[in-house]
Amino acid sequence: MKSKLSKYNFALPPELIAQYPAKERDESRLMVIHKDSGKIEHKLFKDLIDYVNDGDVFAINNTKVFPARLYGNKEKTGARIEVFLLRELNTKLRLWDVLVDPARKIRVGNKLYFEKEGESEELVAEVLDNTTSRGRTIRFLYDGTDEEFNSALRRMGHTPLPKYIGRSEELFDTERYQTIFAKTDGAVAAPTAGLHFTKTLMKRLELIGADFAELTLHIGIGTFRTIDVEDLSKHKMDAEYFQIPEKSVDLINNAKENGKRVFSVGTTCTRALESSITATRKLRSSEGWTNLFIYPPYDFQITDAIITNFHLPKSSLLIMISAFADTDLIMDAYSVAIQEKYKFFSYGDAMLII
Repeated sequence: MKSKLSKYNFALPPELIAQYPAKERDESRLMVIHKDSGKIEHKLFKDLIDYVNDGDVFAINNTKVFPARLYGNKEKTGARIEVFLLRELNTKLRLWDVLVDPARKIRVGNKLYFEKEGESEELVAEVLDNTTSRGRTIRFLYDGTDEEFNSALRRMGHTPLPKYIGRSEELFDTERYQTIFAKTDGAVAAPTAGLHFTKTLMKRLELIGADFAELTLHIGIGTFRTIDVEDLSKHKMDAEYFQIPEKSVDLINNAKENGKRVFSVGTTCTRALESSITATRKLRSSEGWTNLFIYPPYDFQITDAIITNFHLPKSSLLIMISAFADTDLIMDAYSVAIQEKYKFFSYGDAMLII
């Protein structure tokens, strides 16, 4: 039976879209779903410790969000332009793949001027190509060193809060829209399941014998791209870069061999783990790009439990967790979440599927 996109639609009251994070990271609410029995519990995120045993391993994504949103002006007209940096294409030539808004005003050959309040420096870029309706290739015209250019780009940039957070960036977002274990620059969105972890909670988990295996998956804008086909087998995911080091592979494979569980912290970790499997159903060290789209039915080979946030209707993320826990159970849980007024999306509450 084909998996249909329409099964993953639901009506979400706008007031349940979190505009701000919880005061303390680990005091977000936590819905616990027992996928075998269908039991649903309502906890706080710091209660996660009650579901973890000695020897369990958490796979965590150490990607770091870079300030990918720039505001600039078009030459001559001075029109205000938003440029969203997606991916660096060529370091030497300073070429970037970007999205522009409003796109109708930006043509090949246009020059864009960027500055930030309080900064005396200015960055200039030239539009070289149209890639999609909103996509462009731009080249930054900068004579300094790579280090100086990257520093300038980050000073000019803004935290790329999703559009559904209907407010301007505030100072605290620089810290809170980043996990505490973020270290590898490259994501244009945070791995939101990891936003709930605190140093105290991680230390408590370590004290009962849990371990943490780091991997990297740089989240691109494709993760949030609208699915336009009813038959999910026809949907194509954009590729995202990932890297799983040997140390993490050893931790996870040892846990599996000893009958312990692997907690995947977020859909990003789940995609990375399930993209790197040997013929003997073990995890392998790898680096590259994955366009894996997980939808029902799917045989998960590494992941034993998933920690995730509450996702958009008809999104690839909602579909993935439905493959893990059964579509009807997840959609029923989402109905409960709406009734219980859980907060949704990036700064929202969390779910543990176990």
